[in-house]
Amino acid sequence: MSHILGAQHLMSLALSLARLWAWLFLVVAIFAPLEYFFGRRPREFFQKSLLRDVGFYFISGLVPSLLLSAPLSLAAYGANLLVPAAVQNAISAWPLWLRVAAGVTIGEIGFYWGHRLTHIVPFLWRFHAVHHSAEEVYFLTSARSHPVDNAFTRLCGLVPCYILGVANPLTPTGSLVPTLIIIATIAWGFFIHANLRLRLGPLEWLIATPGFHHWHHTRSDHKDRNFAPMLPVVDWLFGTLYLPVQWPAAYGVERPLPASLMGQMLYPLRAPAGDEALLPAAEGFSSK
Repeated sequence: MSHILGAQHLMSLALSLARLWAWLFLVVAIFAPLEYFFGRRPREFFQKSLLRDVGFYFISGLVPSLLLSAPLSLAAYGANLLVPAAVQNAISAWPLWLRVAAGVTIGEIGFYWGHRLTHIVPFLWRFHAVHHSAEEVYFLTSARSHPVDNAFTRLCGLVPCYILGVANPLTPTGSLVPTLIIIATIAWGFFIHANLRLRLGPLEWLIATPGFHHWHHTRSDHKDRNFAPMLPVVDWLFGTLYLPVQWPAAYGVERPLPASLMGQMLYPLRAPAGDEALLPAAEGFSSK
């Protein structure tokens, strides 16, 4: 029996890796030419950081789901007990597109506050600083995230969907909603990190673009802005929207992190005392 279970786990891992490789080839095929022809800043694609970013891509694709399986199962079970059956039945009767739209909206607010907390809470910032350590922002910067940081933000986005009954993995189509939310968020993440000079004018108030998100990665000016992954209106609602015509002058964090993949994975556990002073939110939100 144990041999069968072991073979099933290996097959599942192999399928997950195959999917990740397929997605990586697709993402590179789309964004590498776009950045080459329409890049805001000239940069070589094959840099030393490429292997590290690809490593983060596979870690981000495999580890967060393992970290989330237990808490999301508990959240789904608790929501099934707490949400009245009448509410669950009414929502389950909605067409799939409506549940997905509601899930994206609810999840967006959850992602926003989860993301914002990683800029406020010192312990969470230690993990999130790995993502902000990039001094050049391009499409694979989206994947440069510590799995703990990744798991925490996804948890903040998905749990409200379970509690409000929009997503329910205990029903056939209810489990599809959180999957579509995560896929949409990940796919859009590659776009908003891309090194593209694309600007959409008034549409940037409706959908997140590189011009919107690159300001979130600024090293010094207007920190703690533009937390939402897809809908800038959420930042507008909570007073953190910043959409100038110009682009940031520099990216990264005040104190450099280790350059290697393993060094950045271990950094949150070994960060020197005093790094909390380098929180983006150390100055508060007085500039809003």
